[in-house]
Amino acid sequence: MSVTTRGYAPVNGLRMYYEIEGPPAGDPLVYIPNAFGFAGLISFPALLESHSVITMDLQGHGRTADIPQRPLSIEQYANDVVALLKHLGIERADFFGFSFGGNTAAMIALRHPELVRRVATWGATFGPASVAHNPAMLRFDRPPTADDDAFAFKREAYKRVAPNPDQWPTLWAKVAGLAWDGFSNEELASIEAPLLIALGDRDFVRVEHAADAASRIRNGELAVVPDAGHNAPMSEPERVIPIIRHFLEKPERRKPVATAGMGYHPGETR
Repeated sequence: MSVTTRGYAPVNGLRMYYEIEGPPAGDPLVYIPNAFGFAGLISFPALLESHSVITMDLQGHGRTADIPQRPLSIEQYANDVVALLKHLGIERADFFGFSFGGNTAAMIALRHPELVRRVATWGATFGPASVAHNPAMLRFDRPPTADDDAFAFKREAYKRVAPNPDQWPTLWAKVAGLAWDGFSNEELASIEAPLLIALGDRDFVRVEHAADAASRIRNGELAVVPDAGHNAPMSEPERVIPIIRHFLEKPERRKPVATAGMGYHPGETR
């Protein structure tokens, strides 16, 4: 039985909207949406089979009104999500972050390891744009604006639920101006929780960057989906979510991966 709870929580000066969906006894899974995303915009039924999924509308997104004088940042998002979990009485959870939601989930794993069991990310970046992004995938023929057709889906979705739909240009500008330089190599190495870095091979995030970040995280894993872009969790969830679910639900102890010297032995290596 899937139950949806909706509400607002007092979080660091915000009135943060959140939803909890899935079986009441399911393991808590915190889903942190991408830029301009919000609770209910997309859903992952396969994850609801065994998880109670908590989704929030971050500052200025969806139903959560902005704090005009407060800039957006990955660090502040992480603080806000942690405060929401404290308000909800959730002491430990899995995390799934999409795009900068993945950056945020990794930040929580770094700064609040006691809250984190496992972290799955899609299309996240772990370093500065100069090394993380494929410029060809981020090219515009002219400087973009909030009214461009490229943002029509997110703009129309925002205006359906926002407390003040006219704030769209302000939110767009704040997101466009969000500064994120990523983690240092030392910070990545200090993350203890198992962390999956997943992306499409046609994402605007460079596969080489994702592979390098995964190699620096003690329990890092990499998954690359062929012929998939940044928006695959929305456009092709059937290709993305099984990877996320497998990572979150696999046993902590697994049979060793066979090296050439070990060889493959059924039931002993994989």
